[in-house]
Amino acid sequence: MPSINAKPGPVLGIETSCDETGVAVYDRERGLLAHALYSQVELHAEYGGVVPELASRDHVRKLLPLIRQTLAEAGMVIEDLGGVAYTAGPGLVGALLVGASAARSMAWALEIPAIGVHHMEGHLLAPMLETDAPEPPFVALLVSGGHSMLIEVEAIGCYRLLGDTLDDAAGEAFDKTAKLMGLPYPGGPTLAKLAETAEPGQFRFTRPMTDRPGLDFSFRV
Repeated sequence: MPSINAKPGPVLGIETSCDETGVAVYDRERGLLAHALYSQVELHAEYGGVVPELASRDHVRKLLPLIRQTLAEAGMVIEDLGGVAYTAGPGLVGALLVGASAARSMAWALEIPAIGVHHMEGHLLAPMLETDAPEPPFVALLVSGGHSMLIEVEAIGCYRLLGDTLDDAAGEAFDKTAKLMGLPYPGGPTLAKLAETAEPGQFRFTRPMTDRPGLDFSFRV
């Protein structure tokens, strides 16, 4: 095994947790240099939801071309990288393995660090890339496709979970509701567009879990 070269340089980020293949190059001094995203929405629309095996195979097809495209847009070659980061989970196992295998293979060949990133921590820290980034301590609401979480952030790497998904997260609830109504996948954009045509106050929705302690989330109870 080659020794790890801790040379400075941009980091290549790879995201393959579910139905999108994402690649980005980030430099600490210059910021985001380039990024690319491929969505599998059309692939899964026929089935009304994400098919894990199809998602994994599509990541295999799209990941390397996206990496080449992103490096070219950043005006770089692969040898310029100082590290490779990848989504380590949670997510679809097969999809995660595609990104992890590519990232760790590249890092091994280049003798640079490979960094596994927790999926939800990636969402949590994404606002830190903005010019008006929040400073800890703060409370963060994460509304990902399969997870809804309320987190107290004391410092980067120091978190306290205040509330979590008990069953379906927001994205799953949208997709299932749309399917019950005969609407196309993905459900979120379709339902949002339909909701714009409704009269305010036309429907009265129940407020679940108001009789119990805690800050957990549920769209069923």
